[in-house]
Amino acid sequence: MATTTKPGASRTKPMDSKAHHVIQGFGQERKLPLALSAAACKKSVENLNQLLADTMALRDMYKKHHWQVSGPTFYQLHLLFDKHFGEQVGLVDGIAERVMMLGGVSIAMAQDVAEMSIIPRPPRGRESAGAQIDRLLSAHEAVLEEARAMARDATKVGDDGTNDFIVSDVIRTNEMQVWFLAEHVEGAHK
Repeated sequence: MATTTKPGASRTKPMDSKAHHVIQGFGQERKLPLALSAAACKKSVENLNQLLADTMALRDMYKKHHWQVSGPTFYQLHLLFDKHFGEQVGLVDGIAERVMMLGGVSIAMAQDVAEMSIIPRPPRGRESAGAQIDRLLSAHEAVLEEARAMARDATKVGDDGTNDFIVSDVIRTNEMQVWFLAEHVEGAHK
C-alpha cells in the first residue's frame, strides 16, 4: 500500500538526532593539529559554508540552464553550461573538503542551500538564453565578491591554505566562467 504525503509536510524537517547517532554537530569544529587557532578555523569554516551554499546554487543554476536553454545558440550554450556545471561540481567538492579539513561540518543538502544562499532563486519556468546568461553573470559576481572578502578574512586569521584555495580555485574558476559568458553576450550584440 502506497502512502501519500502532502507537499511541504514533515519530510523537509531535519531528522531527529536522538534517533540517529550524530558524531559532530553542525557549527561545531573539532581541533585538528593544523597550527591554526580555533578562532581561525571557525571563521574560515563559517565563510566556506556560505561560499559552499552559493557555489551549489550556482552549480544547480548551470544545470537548469543547460536543460532549458533554447534559441539560435542552443548547441553552444548547452555545451558551455554543462562544462561550467562540471567545473562548479569540482569547486563544491573542494570547498566542502576544505571545511572538513579545518575540523568543521560542511553543508550538503539542497534545503541548507535554499536557506543559506544569497543567490536569488531563478523562476521554475524557462527563460531566454540572454536572461539565463544575465542571471549567471549576476550569480558569479555575488560569488566573486564574497570570495574576495573571504580570502582577505583567511589571510587576516593566518589561514593561508583557505586563502590559497579561494584565490587559486574559486576566484580563478569563476573569473574564467564570467569571461566566457560575457564574451558570448558581447558577440551576440555585434
